This record gives sequence, structure tokens and C-alpha cells, in this order.
Amino acid sequence: MPLKTRKPSAMPHAAASAFLSSIDADWARAVEQIGPCLHEAKPAREPFEALVRAVAYQQLHVKAGDAIIARLLALAPELAFPTPQRLLDADFDAVRACGFSARKIETIRGIAEATLNGVVPSCDDALALGDEELIDRLTTLKGIGRWTVEMFLIYTLARDDILPADDFGVREGYRLLKSLDAAPSAKAIAAIGTAWSPYRTAASWYLWRMPRPARTDATRG
Repeated sequence: MPLKTRKPSAMPHAAASAFLSSIDADWARAVEQIGPCLHEAKPAREPFEALVRAVAYQQLHVKAGDAIIARLLALAPELAFPTPQRLLDADFDAVRACGFSARKIETIRGIAEATLNGVVPSCDDALALGDEELIDRLTTLKGIGRWTVEMFLIYTLARDDILPADDFGVREGYRLLKSLDAAPSAKAIAAIGTAWSPYRTAASWYLWRMPRPARTDATRG
């Protein structure tokens, strides 16, 4: 029996916002200030495509990642997205010209091979697997860490209870939420975040959007 589906739940984000607002005054203020949770997944993508896209955007500005993906798509213009075999057959220099580093090319080719041999599941198969089961399975791939799989769980499988505790934006958002001097560690956030279940994805969405205090120019002497 599948654990979760990509089908939107009947009362997804309104329920999450109300739940988070009920935690304490800080969360209530944040939800009121930021507004309704507008998190959107992209459930039409197969895991292969989602993971390749995630690698393309790793450590890059969104616009740079967009440009790389656009050039990758141009390598197979007759397809909505290159197939695993098409990616494996593509000339190294052609993929490099898209903007992928040699290391990222190794990673995306590894994803393609793992898709063909069944390690990377189809979307239907992934829907039947638990969060930690998918994390354990996909982080065996070279270049794929826990954060990348968590983004896949959030944005492709539309899982509602994912907290990427090692994400800087989540930890910094919590620092701002609680007016702390320093952001908590990933381990601390993971422990704190148990109180946000079963809506840790929405909690992450809000923490990513916590308003930053206005910067002031240093006084000139």
C-alpha cells in the first residue's frame, strides 16, 4: 500500500498554516507576516529527471541552473527530457558545453545508469516507498546527498513531512524566527522540528521565507 501519493490532499496548506500558528507566538507571527503557504510541487516529473535537474542546480543561482537545463534539453529537442540512455550516449564534451562540471557529468551519468538498472525507481514505485527508505536508497549514488533526495521528496513526490535539517536557509530561518544569535545545528533543528510534524515541509517553506532584518549602512566616520 503506497505511503503517500502525489495527489494534493483536500486541505493541504491551510491545515499546515493553522497547525504551525498554534505552536507558539513566534510561529503565529511568522505565518501572519508571510501569509498562506503557497508551496507547490512538480509531481509530473519522473525521479530520473528530478534528480538530474537537482544536480544541475546544486551550488548555483537559479538562472544559471535554468540555462544549463535549457542547453541539456537542446541535446534532445524531440524529447520532453533526455532519456537515461540518451544521456549516457551523449558526447562528454556536448554535455560539458551545457555547463555541467566533470564531476556533475559523472553524477548525472550515474543517475542514468542507476535508473536503467532499477536503483532509481519509477515514480509509481517511489510512491510506495517511505521517506527514509528512498533517502537510504538514493544516497548510495555518487554525488547524491541527503539534501538532494529531500528536495526530490518535497518537490516531486509532494511529501508533506520533510525537514531538510542541514539546509542553511532552514536553520537561518529558525534563527530569525526565534531571534537567536546563531543558527542551530542540523541535529538541533531535526530534534526541534519533531514538533512541526506532520507539516515539516510547510514549516521549511516558511523558514525559507522568514523576513530578513533591513540592513543599515555603517556609520561613516
